[in-house]
Amino acid sequence: MPNQQGFNTRAIHVGQAPDPTTGATVPPLYLTSTYTQPELGRHQGYEYGRNDNPTRQALEEALASLELGTGAVAFASGMAASDAILRFLDPGDVVVAAEDLYGGVYRLLERVYRPHHVRTVYQDLGRPAELEATLQRERPRMIWLESPSNPLLQVFDITQLSQLAHQYGAWLVVDNTFASPYNQNPLALGADLVVHSTTKYIGGHSDVIGGAVIARDPDLIERLKFIRNTAGGTLGPFEAWLTLRGLKTLGVRMEQHAANAAKIADFLSAHPAVDTVYYPGYRGPVAERQMRTYGGMVSFTLKTDGLSDPMAAVKAVLNRFQVFSLAESLGGVESLVGHPATMTHAAVPADDRRRRGVVDTLIRLSVGIEDADDLLQDVDTALDGVPKA
Repeated sequence: MPNQQGFNTRAIHVGQAPDPTTGATVPPLYLTSTYTQPELGRHQGYEYGRNDNPTRQALEEALASLELGTGAVAFASGMAASDAILRFLDPGDVVVAAEDLYGGVYRLLERVYRPHHVRTVYQDLGRPAELEATLQRERPRMIWLESPSNPLLQVFDITQLSQLAHQYGAWLVVDNTFASPYNQNPLALGADLVVHSTTKYIGGHSDVIGGAVIARDPDLIERLKFIRNTAGGTLGPFEAWLTLRGLKTLGVRMEQHAANAAKIADFLSAHPAVDTVYYPGYRGPVAERQMRTYGGMVSFTLKTDGLSDPMAAVKAVLNRFQVFSLAESLGGVESLVGHPATMTHAAVPADDRRRRGVVDTLIRLSVGIEDADDLLQDVDTALDGVPKA
């Protein structure tokens, strides 16, 4: 099905034709580890489940279409997908990564790849002149960013960064988890590789773990498939089926996530207990140009004036939420609240974390698709827990 068709049409139909044997409208779940071969040296397109599976292949076709890539490779988790990309690197190579980065990726870079002599330089990617100086000095093989970023929701100019990356011979990798393919297509903006934790918005129901990488270059897809088959970070067929089911409603879910998040962000901006609100919709023309909607993520910090114990105030707020669940992760239909400093970014040393803006009073919201009035009331009730000066 051509990419010229609309997003929702492709999300529902690409890779998901009715089963030719039975006519089943929903493609079947192929729960098999191996495939019978009609004769020695000849098979019917599949040999072994670690390498390929029709259900997983359907998901990959759909993701490639939605991200405007030539192919996609599904993995057992977002971290397995990220690791597969980093396996392109050799000892002595350098990665330039955004300072505002998911703590799990920071941990992977620092505790797995740095001991194997792959060095990461962290940079504010919103300052092109400083970035170019770093590129001239370091000559990295890869630039890695999230846009919007986790947890400060910075939005980076992907077109500009892709041009810089290619000028200095580097791959540009964009983690598109927070935006989702509905809101943004980094490959169309010049990126080389897009990575997702499909656990989040793509799956959308907090019931399945997975990851994926999508690329424009077919050679990179083949390299990723080799790594997955060899290293074994394979997404199971049931997980692929669940993810594909969630993918069908991604567009309509993202519209509701975005509508609710915009209301929450505006409410927080006017609240007397709130210091700073981080939201892609407040990031200016780059976000407006790159994104269809501003997504469902909002972060904010509490005002510390008059607070003798800011962490006690954070705990009081978190404990008062009723509709928002205090939990790791994001992107599900239900609203979640988290504390980055002790949850998603606990792997980052405290001094580095605070220097990058992940302070102890920062709270991150994954705004779900519940009724907006209920969510607003819940946030208001939670903020009543901030001690008055």
